[in-house]
Amino acid sequence: MSRAELADFLRRRRETLRPDQVPATATHPPGRRARRTPGLRREEVAALAGMSVSYYERLEQARAPRPSPEVLAALGTALRLTAAEREHLARLAGQVPPGTDADRAPVPADAHRLLDRLGPIPAYLVDERQDIVAWNAAAAALIIEFGLLPAEERNIVRLSIRLGDARCSAPPGAEGAFARQSAARLRAASVRYPADRVLGELVNEFAAHSPDFTAGWRDHDVRPRPTLRKYLRHPELGELELDCQTLLLPGTDLQLVMYTAEPGSPSAAALARLGTLGE
Repeated sequence: MSRAELADFLRRRRETLRPDQVPATATHPPGRRARRTPGLRREEVAALAGMSVSYYERLEQARAPRPSPEVLAALGTALRLTAAEREHLARLAGQVPPGTDADRAPVPADAHRLLDRLGPIPAYLVDERQDIVAWNAAAAALIIEFGLLPAEERNIVRLSIRLGDARCSAPPGAEGAFARQSAARLRAASVRYPADRVLGELVNEFAAHSPDFTAGWRDHDVRPRPTLRKYLRHPELGELELDCQTLLLPGTDLQLVMYTAEPGSPSAAALARLGTLGE
């Protein structure tokens, strides 16, 4: 159990909830006591979860014993946690055993076949470290020839640092979305694999590079972002406006990342030309 991490997660999730998001009976009437901090008060969360205020305070102060699954379920409901956040909470509380290297199975043959069958759709697989462990020809043609990179460089976080905004950027209003998505994935992975030294090094590397990553990590934001819009500048195809979509492969820690474009758009036409490059 990581008491300090659990306490920080609870506090930050409490501070993101507004009083108007919960039943009026659980919050204090306006004017009873001025709100000095954002979000709900501790006693309001305790009331929503059906527990004593002193016990919840000890949880946020990292002084409470390991909470039971029933307590975690009540907190998940009170704080309106998503499924990903509930799993993260359970891992922080030590109710789910940490993963080991034995849990890291090789890429299934079915996953390789799926990549091949996607044909002209650029796609690759990443593991919990965000290492690119398999890809199709379209992804290599669109992004970079992964097979020519050293193994430690086949990582989407490190590639984002290496290639920078000169190759890929976000549309206006979505700046920092990729960095926060990376923070969410690595934060969840670090709790699943707390002894993974490489994960820790990667987190420190990206935090030194990106304030948005640091903010996402600090906020314990582990909610997945299944789709990101990106502007990608290809040396032969020009600027493409693409949707980067991520799907979890059931029964694995692997995520399938695909790049698609609006049907009928210039970017879709450009993607269709990927297979002809170099001919």
